[in-house]
Amino acid sequence: MNHETTSLWMSGMPVPELPPLIKDTTADVCIVGAGIAGLTTAYLLLKSGKSVCVLEDTEIASGQSGRTTAQFSTCLDLRYFELQKLHGWECNRLIAESHKAAIALVTSIVKEEDIDCDLEFVDGYLFRHEDSELNILDEEFNACIRAGLTEVTLEESSPVPTLSRDRCLRFEHQMQLHPVKYLSALAKIIIAKGGEIYTRTHVQKIEGGSDAKVTTSDGKVVSCKSILVATNSPINDMVAIHTKQAPYRTYVIAMTIPKDSVPRGLFWDTQDPYHYVRVEPGFEHDKLIVGGEDHKTGQEHNPEERFRALEYWTRSHFPMVSEVKNKWSGQVLEPVDGIAYMGRNPLDHENVFVITGHSGNGMTYSTVGAMIVRDQILGVHNPWEKLYRPSRVNLKAAAEYLKENSNVAAQYADWIFTKDHLNGLFPEQGIVVRDGLKLVAVYKDSDGELTTVSAACPHLKGVVRWNSVEKSWDCPCHGSRFDSRGKVIEGPAFSDLKPVALSTPQTTNPNRPDEKPSTTHPVR
Repeated sequence: MNHETTSLWMSGMPVPELPPLIKDTTADVCIVGAGIAGLTTAYLLLKSGKSVCVLEDTEIASGQSGRTTAQFSTCLDLRYFELQKLHGWECNRLIAESHKAAIALVTSIVKEEDIDCDLEFVDGYLFRHEDSELNILDEEFNACIRAGLTEVTLEESSPVPTLSRDRCLRFEHQMQLHPVKYLSALAKIIIAKGGEIYTRTHVQKIEGGSDAKVTTSDGKVVSCKSILVATNSPINDMVAIHTKQAPYRTYVIAMTIPKDSVPRGLFWDTQDPYHYVRVEPGFEHDKLIVGGEDHKTGQEHNPEERFRALEYWTRSHFPMVSEVKNKWSGQVLEPVDGIAYMGRNPLDHENVFVITGHSGNGMTYSTVGAMIVRDQILGVHNPWEKLYRPSRVNLKAAAEYLKENSNVAAQYADWIFTKDHLNGLFPEQGIVVRDGLKLVAVYKDSDGELTTVSAACPHLKGVVRWNSVEKSWDCPCHGSRFDSRGKVIEGPAFSDLKPVALSTPQTTNPNRPDEKPSTTHPVR
């Protein structure tokens, strides 16, 4: 993780220090991933009498759960009137019901376990962007009411005049919290209840069936009866789910504002991509957290501009903001039919489960997914199981499916057209160069030394691209990400970029006499 883009939640906030897995173990359920999906499922299963073992590649909440804006909402990324066209009115009712249930579950966990995580109930407000259809709020209001969200109201004026003076939709009883405080507490509770959690443990192989087990890169084995992969993007699939969802980077800034200068609440607009806003209260000052400016992962050559655009939008709509205190980006997976994939993994054994495709509602969907997977493992009927099943194929979403997969196919053209060389490569930057028939991802550190790895993503051989904001290699096909040295940090890939050596001489920019000579070496 790039320290320059540390989220507000991770900044100075310790998480429980837990050991890696150093010997074989057994459990009823092995869970891969210690974010909100994995830890919530572990907690629910423990309360139901199951033994659990959670494996985490880095630390608690170090993935997308620590980079979210931590909104629990019944207002969704894809509007309810659009979801109705894809899924029908009855499914819309179940979607709304499941999100309300997720908010209620987190509320009960926090209360029952006495968790101090700054939980707060606020109203949410959806504003029409000037480029949106004039009747978009009326359509969404009618769809919400029909879906059972009777607490949604159409307001004639906005609570934040600088954001909008037009009408808005108000969603009552939304929720926000501090995600790292919540997950740190949940991890401690799981351990206290007898659960096992191991961090800095890299999963290498996942095998379902009668002899289900999860094997780590160190050869340690967790033998189990069921497996849940809760890694944002599943690391146990090559194709089945990855063709039905698309990875996007999203950007967030936290800026200081005077105390109580913006009312508490969640705020969203209807622009595409949309902006999302919340207020984090403080003692002397509040912080305004603003996100947006999304783009396909690995398909933005100047990601720094996304932060500049986000700051410009924020200052235009909230003139009371002062300095930027934190900035970070995260990764969301957009399902082609608008709702998450949660339950039994398609084309796999019956005892392998996934929670993925959260779109921009990751905290809420992860909680819904935890309830679904718990019930499936226990053999209990769940009313949302069919709706969110990962094996579903929605023919009404065929156009979106073809668009996203055509975009993926186009990215493989990098194998033909990449011709860059090392001239002008600055310290702490990366570039992909052609070396004979192979493409090499080259990173130059602050001392001028080069680390060279294969630019072919080990998932499905997309050509990675340099992310100058996060100092990472991102795959533009299915969203796998690797640190500057090629170590995998985000799936679907679960192995590192392979080390390679440059076989042809490479030079640095001769017009920079202060440039240190570069030493080329493959990553160890």
